[in-house]
Amino acid sequence: MFDKLIAKLKENKKTIVFTEGTDARILSAASRLLADDLMGVILIGAEADVKAAAEKGGFNIAGAKIIDPASYAGMDAMVEKMVELRKGKMSPEDCRANLMKGNYFGTMLVKLGVADALLGGATYSTADTVRPALQLVKTKPGAHLVSSCVILNRDFGEERLRTLCMGDIAINIDYQDDVDKEGNVTFTAAQKLAEVGVESARVAKIFGIDPKVAFLSFSTKGSGKGGTVALSAEATKIAKEQAPDLCIDGEMQFDAAVAPEVGQLKFPGSPVAGNANTFIFPQIESGNIGYKIAQRLGGYDAYGPILLGLNAPINDLSRGCNADEVYHMAIITVALA
Repeated sequence: MFDKLIAKLKENKKTIVFTEGTDARILSAASRLLADDLMGVILIGAEADVKAAAEKGGFNIAGAKIIDPASYAGMDAMVEKMVELRKGKMSPEDCRANLMKGNYFGTMLVKLGVADALLGGATYSTADTVRPALQLVKTKPGAHLVSSCVILNRDFGEERLRTLCMGDIAINIDYQDDVDKEGNVTFTAAQKLAEVGVESARVAKIFGIDPKVAFLSFSTKGSGKGGTVALSAEATKIAKEQAPDLCIDGEMQFDAAVAPEVGQLKFPGSPVAGNANTFIFPQIESGNIGYKIAQRLGGYDAYGPILLGLNAPINDLSRGCNADEVYHMAIITVALA
């Protein structure tokens, strides 16, 4: 999977910004990315501190650009732009204070085109990575929400790989209708879930997956009632209308989605049942639990969360990540650019 992504990166060089430039895991991954000549690297932090941390860990970051918000020559222009983007919700003083933080500063570097992509979260929470992205980069045209997916990859031997996609596993706790002040529904819960499915499938394609999208529930084709059944069923209909080019079906149980004998018994004639490789969960709980079961018990390598719906590639690391995960997430993030 990564060989193909790396080949694309070398053909079209991009730049990534890391919000935590003194973190040893970031520095290790950055030195490796630079040695492999995959992308330009920007590290945020005081230059002396970043270099000292790199020297302590034995990491060669000579090719990286180090930017310290406290001494950045373009800070006044950046503050002015952020005030404009926040539309009176933050004063110039508030914007300047936020831009002293790596998460806001790095996001503005992406917004201004200094960097093509951002990877953060080694020490920041997911909320602290997503919030500046929503405020400054915002959602892309046509997107109504930010969601996430994870790419799962396992080598089964004899040169056979299985790559899967699961969403949403990190952002949306559940799905509720959006209602205006008059009580009118402006965007339904099912439309939101459908958008997650379509966005996940489109990201799956980047990783060589020919997406067969299953909207999951505890019911297959109306066999159960209540809970998330109606939500997943309606989201399936909407997603099919939004993306007729994609192979989508639901609602279905997980066994019907992955086991051909079960799929064709419970959902005869479905092009997805028994063959699904892109799974859309109706709640974050089931999605997060599901992918971690695949990772810890199923032996899959998990890459993500990959954020969906933003106007630029910005991704979040787990605070428990290691340097190898940072390296691979950087490749994934820049590939989205």
